This record gives sequence, C-alpha cells and structure tokens, in this order.
Amino acid sequence: MDERARNLGEAVERSGEMVRMVLGQELPDPDLVSKQTVWDFDHHFTPGLVKYRKSVTEAGDYAALEWTGEGSIVRDLLGREWIDCLGGYGIYDLGIRNPEVLAAVRAQLDRNPMPTQELLDPFKGMLCRLLAQIAPDDLTNAFICNSGTEAIEGAMKIARVATGRAGFLCADGAFHGKTLGALSLMSKAGFREPVEPLLGPVFRIPFGDADAAERVLREHGNEIAAVVIEPIQGEAGAVVPPDDFLPRLRAACDEAGALLIADEVQTGLGRTGKLWAVDHWDVEPDIVCVAKSLGGGVMPVGAIIGRARVWRALEPNPFLHTSTFGGNPLACAAAIASLHVILRDKLWEDAARKGARIMSGLEDLRARYPKVLSRAQGKGLLIGMVFPDNETGYKVSSELFRRGVLVAGTQIAATTVRIEPALTIPDDLIEEVLTRLDQTLAAVA
Repeated sequence: MDERARNLGEAVERSGEMVRMVLGQELPDPDLVSKQTVWDFDHHFTPGLVKYRKSVTEAGDYAALEWTGEGSIVRDLLGREWIDCLGGYGIYDLGIRNPEVLAAVRAQLDRNPMPTQELLDPFKGMLCRLLAQIAPDDLTNAFICNSGTEAIEGAMKIARVATGRAGFLCADGAFHGKTLGALSLMSKAGFREPVEPLLGPVFRIPFGDADAAERVLREHGNEIAAVVIEPIQGEAGAVVPPDDFLPRLRAACDEAGALLIADEVQTGLGRTGKLWAVDHWDVEPDIVCVAKSLGGGVMPVGAIIGRARVWRALEPNPFLHTSTFGGNPLACAAAIASLHVILRDKLWEDAARKGARIMSGLEDLRARYPKVLSRAQGKGLLIGMVFPDNETGYKVSSELFRRGVLVAGTQIAATTVRIEPALTIPDDLIEEVLTRLDQTLAAVA
C-alpha cells in the first residue's frame, strides 16, 4: 500500500470516529480530546493562536473545549460553566441555542437545506421583504450574504457602481472586517500593512470629528463613493460619538454626492438599546450592513440593505454581485425566526434597561477601584470597560474567566474589555456578573 492510500485509509477511520462523536454515539475522553484539540490548532489551524486563548492558558490542566450551552450559560467538555458576557462578539443576541430559531432551521433542514440556484427560493424573498420593512427610512432592497465582512465588501462594491467613484472615507478606530476590501478601511495598521497595497483612495478622520469629515468631503468629495462608518464603534471599545456627528455626516454626504454606509454588523437589531444604532440620532443611511445576530446565533448570515435608487445601478447587470451560499434556505429560516423574536419581544428595550443597570454597577465599581477601572462606555448591551493599561485589562479578563465569566478584549483598543451579553440575559445573572466583577477588581487591586 502506497503512502497516499495508507493516509486515506487512516483518514476514513479518523473521520468515522469524528462522525460518531458528532452524533453522540461515542463519548469523547476529555483528557485525550483536550490535548488533541490544542495540537490540532497548533499544527493544522493557525500556529501560535492558542497561546492567546484564556481557554488554554487559564483553564488549568485541561483546555476548555466549547461543548454545549443554553441561554447565557456555556459549558465545556468537562461540564465547567461560564456566564457568557462575550456573546460570540455579538452573534448571541438571543442567547445560545434559542429554541425558536433552532426549530425553524431544523424544519428547513428536513425540507431542503441548500438551493438549486435556478428555482426561486421564497424564504430569501421573504427575508429581503422583512428587512426592508424594518430598515431605517426607505431602504427597500436587500442582498443576503454569509457574514458582516461580506456585507461590507458588497456595500463598497455597490457604492462604486452607483456613484462612479472609487474612494472611501472611514474613521480612526474602525473595524469593518479583514478581507481585502474591508481591510482597506481598517484602522489598525498591524492588520493592514502585511497585505498592502489595498483599495484606495481611502481618507481617514478621527471618529466623532464632524469638522474633519466635512472638510474631507468638501475637498475630496468628487473622489469619494461612500463614507463607511460604525454608528457606535465596536472593536474600538464601544465608543459613542458626539450627538452632532452622524447628523452632520449625513448632511455632508448629501452635499458631496457620496453615499452613507452604516456598518450595523455589531450594533444592529437591538444591541445598543434601539432597533438600529442610527436610530439614536434619527439618521437615515443609504446602505445598512447587518450580520452577526441576524442568524440568531444558529446560522451565519449577513445582509446589505439599500435605497432603491442605489440598487438601480445593479439593474443593467444583476449578476454583478452574487453568492452561492448567500441567502441559502437554512440561513434565511434562521434570520426570519431571529427577527421575529427580536421584533415580537422588543428586545432593544431589554438591552436599554439591562445596559443601564450594568453601567450603573460599573460606575459604582469605578468609584471603589479607580486605579483599576478607568471608565465604562457604550450604549445598551454594547459596553466597554476601559483600564489604565493592557496588562490590567488582561488580568481582569483572566480573573473573570477563572470566576466563570466570559469576556474578551477588543481588536483595536487593547486597554478595553467588552461586555456584550445576550439581550435575553436574566437579571439575576447580571447581578451575579457584577458580584464576580467586584471580586475580580478587588483581587487585581
């Protein structure tokens, strides 16, 4: 038997074991699976990644392997529990394994998981209609994709076609994704520079600086297809702009003939205490990008929603932007069910109320531990705890992990640790998190 055949035979055997584990027919040995998983990540995923994971560095003898959970509780293979205040970076607005979303996906799975591409899928049309119904102002058309980054890429592409211009304006602290187009708007040079040159021209302003935005649009407006902005910056640490920023940005875009693209991938669908973050300032963008929580924490799905006059640019060639998996029946079923729960239960109101309680608790803790916690910022349940230095922030997140609370840092502002739980997190768990955070800050202090 040659080497290739021998390896294929072993692959058949190993994949069979994996399938039985997935199906629950074979109970995994926690010790073996823990060690094997760390080895797999180091040798077959991205070398060096695991050393940054608290699930490896802080979990003791056995790496914490994500296994199951429900609501705001996640459990590893050993049955250890954490209160989830990370929310998968914003995907778990409805918590882990929301039963209504799961039921919709299971039903569609039994009916038809993936599209033929030729027959019309009614659920894709339904989802587009639903998104148009709840979108800001008169955004009437939608394209369904698989992720937030894809939504940003598509929005940039549509903006270029619609305006005939090539440039973009974005903000310092921006995080719009890591594919090449979205990466062109990335604030952090460490992510951009290894793969430059990227798309251009790109103009940058300080986030929240309306004067700077107006100046750039006045001087370079004929080059700029769109302003791409997060209404509240997520990876920069839940940064809220001054109240005049987005309204003035809207007016400046109108004057320059540039589109305003709102990146609501993380802030949309209730996270900040409004259905859309732009609703805090009554601003109507030309394009909204949404993803993360749109799939209800069950399926990956994103969407680009835009004005009809913008979408008309695609009519001459409707195949200009397509996707094999975007808008597949499983994703659409998840999104429709997720939107139904969010709208029916008005979860943005829960986010506003629960966020206010957390912010009040954080202010009390800041007063007691001023040398540890510098301040808290954000809106709704998108909250950033700002620490005096990176080391303090890491100590706090590590101590919280040991106390059974999941949080994480942000990819742009290393001194900020996010609190981003499900909008459905019970009030008693919020109080428990604040208690454990009190213990953590006392230990770090």
